[in-house]
Amino acid sequence: MKALFLGAVALAAMTATSAVADTPTPKEFVAKAGASDTFEIDSAKLMATSKSQAVSEFATRMITDHSKSTKMVQAAARADHVRLGKPMMTVGQRTDLTALKAVPNGKTRDDLYLKQQKAAHDDALALMQDYAANGSARHLKMTAGKIAPVVEKHQAMLSTM
Repeated sequence: MKALFLGAVALAAMTATSAVADTPTPKEFVAKAGASDTFEIDSAKLMATSKSQAVSEFATRMITDHSKSTKMVQAAARADHVRLGKPMMTVGQRTDLTALKAVPNGKTRDDLYLKQQKAAHDDALALMQDYAANGSARHLKMTAGKIAPVVEKHQAMLSTM
């Protein structure tokens, strides 16, 4: 029994260490945040003309809010002396955007968009919360803490759609 307990303690310690070790570097955080915002904005531009008023309004809000968060992260990166590169979507984000473009306007496209947005916002929130708690660059850390509640609002909006 004692060996089982010690094994559980060791596993918990490794997990805690792993979580901290997985926090992105400032440069990685900026790249991931930029990729996330780029995906959100580009997919929202496709959906801003949806026939569904709720989807159209949500997409328009995503363009506004994610453009703002991009500017916030870029300003924080400059303050933390992190070199900025052009935001580039991940392969998965590019694949999702291509899939969205391939579906004709209508309910099927709206449903795909909302599904993608739920997953994207889950990822974005995890990134922001992790960096706000464990990040190493002061301004980026504060900015992540300011962006996380906005992402939570987006999730709440999505949960009603």
